[in-house]
Amino acid sequence: MEKLQTKYLGLTLSSPLIVSSSLLTSTAGQLKEAEDSGAGAVVLKSLFEEQITSQVHSLSSAHEYPEAADYIANYVRSNSVDNYLDLIRKAKKNLKIPVIPSVNCYTAEGWTGFARKMEDAGADALEVNVFFLPVDRKKTSAESEKLYLDLIEKLRRSITIPISLKIGFRFSNILYMIDQFYMRGVAGVVMFNRFFEPDIDINKMEIIPASVFSKEFERRYVLRWIAMASAQDVKIDISASTGVKSGQDAVKYLLAGANTVQVCSVLYEKGISYIRTMNEQILKWMKTKEFDSVDVFRGMLNYMNYDMPAVYERTQFMKHFSTYE
Repeated sequence: MEKLQTKYLGLTLSSPLIVSSSLLTSTAGQLKEAEDSGAGAVVLKSLFEEQITSQVHSLSSAHEYPEAADYIANYVRSNSVDNYLDLIRKAKKNLKIPVIPSVNCYTAEGWTGFARKMEDAGADALEVNVFFLPVDRKKTSAESEKLYLDLIEKLRRSITIPISLKIGFRFSNILYMIDQFYMRGVAGVVMFNRFFEPDIDINKMEIIPASVFSKEFERRYVLRWIAMASAQDVKIDISASTGVKSGQDAVKYLLAGANTVQVCSVLYEKGISYIRTMNEQILKWMKTKEFDSVDVFRGMLNYMNYDMPAVYERTQFMKHFSTYE
């Protein structure tokens, strides 16, 4: 497996495939299965401050006495965080591959407080699952995006382990933001996060969740930006996410310039052990192209290295399909 070895966040991975944050990375047994199946690293299921707060409110509201409510609130917070920290410790004890916890908060105290505890528990790095939905029409894009930069600066003052930001693509200028992340000490970005998206049930007249699993066609939203971001003169690592169903899909992201590829939806469909098949597919492709390592072909088709970079700039169909019948 040496041919698949890669670097991410300053860590050495035996494979570019990472099991991304999900229920599949929420128990010690699943994490061990991921390692045994050939995963290069695991990102633990996110610790959601919002979920903890919701549990606190639902339990506390059932009690009339403030003292009881305070006790319950403190117990739920401590128990939730302690369970998560225990998972980090168990993973570090049982696994040889890097263990990367994930945190999703909405208060500055939550981010920094949880992050410090995770570092103390032995985390190799931290993935920050972050997205501030702009809902105020009077707030400029610069004001909205400054929230990310302020958060990074707080985190960097709080912890020393590498930080990776799992971001969405809804920025006015993604490349500028990645540059700003790098300048503030962020070691990597995950491109891109999947968020809750609403759908409408026209029979029940209700808002319902859209499908949470990624589809192969969604990869096209990611490839362009990885290819362009990896060509910038910034040494920030990129982990690709979304639309990965096979080793061949992972190869596409690596050719575009990704350091690693995060896998989730396909593992729900085919099981964690499918990572082994994906690694074999990557190795088989490498053999046909006579590539001895991932580093040899990484970024070969990104914006800087491809001989027709304009294809990444094209946004309109007319020029490409003007002769299509």
